[in-house]
Amino acid sequence: MTRSPNLARLFSRWRDDHAAQIVEFAVSLPLLVVFVVGIYDFSGAFTLKQKLTNIARDVARIAAADPATDLVQPTTALPVSLNDAFQALQNYLVANKIANCGITAPAAPAGMTWTFSSSGPPCTVGVQTFIINRGYYYPSTGGGLPTAGCTSQNATGSTAVISTCVSIQYVYQWQFGGVASIIGSTIALPTSITVTAVSMNEN
Repeated sequence: MTRSPNLARLFSRWRDDHAAQIVEFAVSLPLLVVFVVGIYDFSGAFTLKQKLTNIARDVARIAAADPATDLVQPTTALPVSLNDAFQALQNYLVANKIANCGITAPAAPAGMTWTFSSSGPPCTVGVQTFIINRGYYYPSTGGGLPTAGCTSQNATGSTAVISTCVSIQYVYQWQFGGVASIIGSTIALPTSITVTAVSMNEN
């Protein structure tokens, strides 16, 4: 049985693998873009979280080492111990090349908690929140992890440990979610990176 010339030409075209690499590249390109952006984005978020964790830890230590006498009846909006922590926070942000977005001091505290916020340039999305609670306490045994709001824990039936809690909630603008939509995937990512640190008051 002999093949017709037309059928023979059709089979020869099917066997032709010219430009197959271009087709393979076009198919794999979206996945490569997603992988590259994902690696870049998640490594950036991880690095930022590490920097913010170190900043929160150092600011908590600085505030906890200051005397607490100016916190009893503060005569100014920002007591000296809080001003030290505030200046340290600003300096650490600058040293780590993290935008402070025009951070400002609060007019008055809520109890022993001062909440600093910023949303100015160069930050274009969201509000950065920095919380310092100089009267944070937790039970000496059985305590849990501090919350993002640095709310004191219930110490009923146990000795309360008086400490300073620092919380940083920093908005992070992800690129990965938008790129993942190329391959038809919808990913819900957190809108901010939150870290907390606690240091026992020394005075």
